[in-house]
Amino acid sequence: MLLFNQTRSDRLVRFAVGLGLTLTLSGCFQPMYGGFEGGHLREELSAIKIDPISDRLGHYLQNELIFSFNGSGSTVPPKYRLAIELTEGNQTPLVDIISGRATAGTVVVSANYTLTNMSDGKVITKGSAVTAASYDRTGQRFADVRANRDAEIRDAKSLADQIQTRIAVAMPSS
Repeated sequence: MLLFNQTRSDRLVRFAVGLGLTLTLSGCFQPMYGGFEGGHLREELSAIKIDPISDRLGHYLQNELIFSFNGSGSTVPPKYRLAIELTEGNQTPLVDIISGRATAGTVVVSANYTLTNMSDGKVITKGSAVTAASYDRTGQRFADVRANRDAEIRDAKSLADQIQTRIAVAMPSS
């Protein structure tokens, strides 16, 4: 009811105040990957060398991180070294009581990572990230293997996003 009883000038004043606040506050935020002066985060992220990770899941994670840090394909001399240690587990949360077979599976992956400066060996950041992806299990063995692998790929993408965001926040601004 209050909106209908306002005069045209009242609505115009409210609109002008809202627009003024929006424009004033929009200058307070700087995008993480923006091209502002001094904001060269993309170049710093592309200078991260990722240590090889041995297993299949590590291969997926390493490829996702390489693409997210340096999607341009350009070669940048490495300034930082990222070491990742993975732990993977499979769980079967649902079991058919008649057949005794699992009807669902969950791939749980945790990653411990350490980012160090290559020039002085100083640890910039370290942490851990955990993710889980579920999949349906059937009576077909090869379909189950492929579903498990797809869950691993989804986990790798999720871990790469988590690790990239945490490293981007912790990168030194120079």
